[in-house]
Amino acid sequence: MEIALILLGLIGSVLLGGGLVLWLRKEHNTQLIKVLLAFSGGFLLSIAFIHFIPELYEHSKLQIGVFILIGFLVQLILEFFSGGIEHGHTHTHEGAKVPLALLVALSVHAIIEGIPIGTQISGMETATSHHHGEDHTLFLGILFHRLPVAIALMTLLTRAKVGTIKSWVYLTFFALTTPIGLIIGLYSSHSVQNFDFNILLAIVVGMLLHISTTIIFETSENHKFNFVKLIAIFIGCAIAFFIH
Repeated sequence: MEIALILLGLIGSVLLGGGLVLWLRKEHNTQLIKVLLAFSGGFLLSIAFIHFIPELYEHSKLQIGVFILIGFLVQLILEFFSGGIEHGHTHTHEGAKVPLALLVALSVHAIIEGIPIGTQISGMETATSHHHGEDHTLFLGILFHRLPVAIALMTLLTRAKVGTIKSWVYLTFFALTTPIGLIIGLYSSHSVQNFDFNILLAIVVGMLLHISTTIIFETSENHKFNFVKLIAIFIGCAIAFFIH
């Protein structure tokens, strides 16, 4: 897949999410976020267990489990500042200011998850460019996740009564964060020697595990699964299984 198409997909998914918020009525935004998040949660969890974790252990001599755990904990810290917008939380009072820490944490998360995409594209003969870089599964997982996150972010900005132009500036900046991470990964994989980039991929997998499990647990309302969201989770799992 051409780098330009990957960059276009990463940016376009965020802008599409923002556009959907402005196009749909407010009551539809929440339901759309929940269904899309349920789908992405199922997909992310599946690619982590079916795809990345087995191959990370196969291709790396490092203690990969440690770095997956680090990624899980890093995401836990980031969500302390982001308020959990990564899995659809848009709780804010009407007209309340959007915390700068939320935008920073969300951007740091997006940049980190973009770096392994860049290292995979680079074609280096490292573990990250073995089989699990060839089918762009990580790219698809992040793409599916960025859309509902963008919807959640634009919804939050709208509720906070941030102006339309300013909201699009924020969203455009967020749209560029994962591509920035991709570019960092692309060039660092050529310039940095004797570094196992599986470490970064393992950290991202840990982050995705935290996000996906939280999404799935939070799809239940009053400890009962909504049937539509349950189906969305299974569809995400099925797609991840068949593209592997």
